[in-house]
Amino acid sequence: MPLFNSNSKLEVLNQIKETPFKLEREIQHLVEANLNTLLGLEFVKSEFTISGSVQQLRIDTLAFDRKNKAFVIIEYKQDKSFSVVDQGYAYLSVMLNNKADFILEYNESRKEPLKRNSVDWSQSRIIFISQGFTPYQKEAINFKDLPIALWEIKKYSNQTISFEEVRKLNATESIKTVSSENSAVNAVSKEVIVYTEQDRLKDIPEEVRDVYNSLREKILDLGNVEIKATKLYVTFTVNGSNFTDIALQKQGLKLWINLPQGELEDPYKLARDVSSIGHHGNGAYELAVKNADKLDYILTLIKQSYTQKA
Repeated sequence: MPLFNSNSKLEVLNQIKETPFKLEREIQHLVEANLNTLLGLEFVKSEFTISGSVQQLRIDTLAFDRKNKAFVIIEYKQDKSFSVVDQGYAYLSVMLNNKADFILEYNESRKEPLKRNSVDWSQSRIIFISQGFTPYQKEAINFKDLPIALWEIKKYSNQTISFEEVRKLNATESIKTVSSENSAVNAVSKEVIVYTEQDRLKDIPEEVRDVYNSLREKILDLGNVEIKATKLYVTFTVNGSNFTDIALQKQGLKLWINLPQGELEDPYKLARDVSSIGHHGNGAYELAVKNADKLDYILTLIKQSYTQKA
């Protein structure tokens, strides 16, 4: 999609041209310096080396996902010939076979020590970042339970940076159905779990599902919204940024709005400030939803976070 600058009178448009990164290292420096802003992750280590069963692997960036209590491997790619599935599972396999080394590296890099039981290895994942992926690579991640994400980063002549996740399109098939002979995929799949929206809806009463589906449709109508699931809740994102999370419970919904303390306009005081206490979900505000009576008002609260992230 072409981008343009306009003059103050909106009469002349000047095209903003892409100025490609020359080296993978440039992308790595940029991402590591802005890891929390771009991906909501904590930086642990750059160029982390670990020994696998066959060879030594060097991880470009090792990060930690505080919300999911899991390590995240980040790799930067200029070469478009590699297999995202084979390489991704190879790295994850090495990590799962060397858990103590990852915890030790975290403890040496961060002030707050990490205990062995503080890590949820089932939520481990890998992110590939590149200036562009081939159609084959994009199609290769189109499985509902693949712990691999692709992000495209681009730089433009006006110093603008775009950073966008490659979406999975109608992913319904499991990687397990096509990987019976891939030992790395089979080994990782036994421990790493990629949750879906249907997992979160399982065993939820019909009346709660109805409320969720009504709110879900209103959120999707905001535009360009993607739905993901975690171990505890369903998360809604726009342009790769989370703006609200919903936990489905048997008594109703628990919803979090991803805005900092003091930034939510809530005249009816429906949400409570949970910024000073431990809580699931992202953001400083939490509210309970028992029925569909106030969904339109709740959407106005959610939209404030959506607008900030869009």
